[in-house]
Amino acid sequence: MTKKTDTILTHAGSNPHEYHGAVSVPVHRMSTVVFKSYAEFEEAEKTYEGAEMPDAPFAYGRVGTPTSAAFEDAIAAIEGAYKSLSTCSGLAAILTALTAFTAAGDHILMPDNCYGPNRRACEEVLRKYGVDVEYYPPLTKDITKLFKANTKLVFIEAPGSITFEISDIGAIVSAAKKAGIKVAMDNSWATPLFLKPLELGVDVSVMSATKYISGHSDAVLGVVSATPESWPAVKRAAIVLGLCAGSEELYLATRGLRTLHVRMERHQKSAFDIAQWLEKHPAVKRVLHPALPSCPGHDNWKKYYKGSSGTFGIVLKESRREKAAAMLDGMRVFRTGLSWGGFESLLFPKQPHTCRTAEPWNEDGFSLRLHIGLEDVGDLKDDLEAGFGRLK
Repeated sequence: MTKKTDTILTHAGSNPHEYHGAVSVPVHRMSTVVFKSYAEFEEAEKTYEGAEMPDAPFAYGRVGTPTSAAFEDAIAAIEGAYKSLSTCSGLAAILTALTAFTAAGDHILMPDNCYGPNRRACEEVLRKYGVDVEYYPPLTKDITKLFKANTKLVFIEAPGSITFEISDIGAIVSAAKKAGIKVAMDNSWATPLFLKPLELGVDVSVMSATKYISGHSDAVLGVVSATPESWPAVKRAAIVLGLCAGSEELYLATRGLRTLHVRMERHQKSAFDIAQWLEKHPAVKRVLHPALPSCPGHDNWKKYYKGSSGTFGIVLKESRREKAAAMLDGMRVFRTGLSWGGFESLLFPKQPHTCRTAEPWNEDGFSLRLHIGLEDVGDLKDDLEAGFGRLK
């Protein structure tokens, strides 16, 4: 029987009869694991050392627990991955992918619209250890012009977390494959419900499971999914770096998975409604929502994506900080915060010109990232309308 995504989300990783009939996988708080015999210990030690043993016993809490296995099995099922592994944060998932395929003297390509902490990690970790990081325009027409003899990895973030351009994923993957270069992609925005990067030829898909996967703003978690060819390097990097996830976060994320499809439908519907409303609002200069034809890379979104999430950007006509502060400080439903993907609506006042180097961001006007939560759309519009009034 071939199961549909909604059914997989509801049941993947759940084996109730292993836990006395409990339908939810229990939290396994474990570090030390003891063994019945020396032979069993030797088998488990191979897991600890990163050997490929699909049915290997658990060896140590940092390398895996029944709780992490349940979550990872479920993610692999919806990603269409060979295997997945959990990390302590979305940034840790990115670092696992970056370090798995690079060494001193290598060259990587990173999109200019990448997640801010990702850029900092590239500058303060990869460069420090001899990896040459080059940033490319996210809507580049020909990535091959940037390839070098030592290029080992191309990273894709689609859409960018502030400016929301959608790259031509297929073109980048095709060019990289021909050159023997690995491709990793951040798929936190779409989740596997709206895009499966591995089906497009991407080697490694990473997500901040803090966001839509967990969905309740109470867990920090990352996840990396890989093809059979890329899995050994990814798994080894995670083991060596010690980037494991906590048992409580894994439990919360597995619980969040069960309602992901329901929540994403609501996020998508509400966000698109508000984005269309904002396009016509006199206080708004531009709306950066990939599902809108006016958004850079919209044609790529249509080509590759099955839907859109609840997170997008706007550029206000107003550019003065003090006016934007008056708007933000008086919000009654929206909150100002760094993250997105939870049940609550958020505004994030990040200005793109501070984090672009390959292409300058010359857009006048104050930029805001919106995450549309599960509140009533009318209440959210009223809150924004009142905020726009304070701009005056």
